[in-house]
Amino acid sequence: MDYGAFYRDVVAWIGQVNEAAMKFGMSNAEFWRWVADSSSEICKKYQDNRLAIKQMIMLVEWLEEVYERQKKTG
Repeated sequence: MDYGAFYRDVVAWIGQVNEAAMKFGMSNAEFWRWVADSSSEICKKYQDNRLAIKQMIMLVEWLEEVYERQKKTG
């Protein structure tokens, strides 16, 4: 696996997450659908390499934590 390319894709994905959050809002189901679909695409691009899967799971969990904190602080 080309780790440099993978992490460049991860950095680009994080930027796209920010754009999607602004476009849809984190409370919108369309945002979470986009997160699931796009993170799955990255995993598939890297042949479901274990590192890619774990990295994307961690990032999705991080987004969930951000969303939960936002809900609490309103």
